[in-house]
Amino acid sequence: QVQLVESGGGSVQPGGSLRLSCKYSNPDVGRYYMGWFRQSLGKEREGVATISVTGVTDYKESVKGRFTISRDSAKKTLNLQMNSLKPEDTALYYCAADLGSITKSSLSVSEYEFWGRGTQVTVSS
Repeated sequence: QVQLVESGGGSVQPGGSLRLSCKYSNPDVGRYYMGWFRQSLGKEREGVATISVTGVTDYKESVKGRFTISRDSAKKTLNLQMNSLKPEDTALYYCAADLGSITKSSLSVSEYEFWGRGTQVTVSS
């Protein structure tokens, strides 16, 4: 019932910027905790940035100061502005939503029930 569709991925050079968007059609998602996660080759999926229904944010330490997460309930989108991109940011980025409550950490993959299919971000020279 809850569908999330990511867009905005692509290939950029180190130091470049990219803006990811996650579109949903069900307005109920506007009342869910949401976040961006990523998974690179040979590694487990990890939390990148999250945002509560009231706008409280959390970030993976390595992206602080470079990435900014935001949400727009009117447009029914979740966004991630990524600046100063590094090769290690290369991964498949997923949009996620949590209907329930956060029990441990908003950056934990296991907290989320709904997921998009992902959008690829590649940072290389």
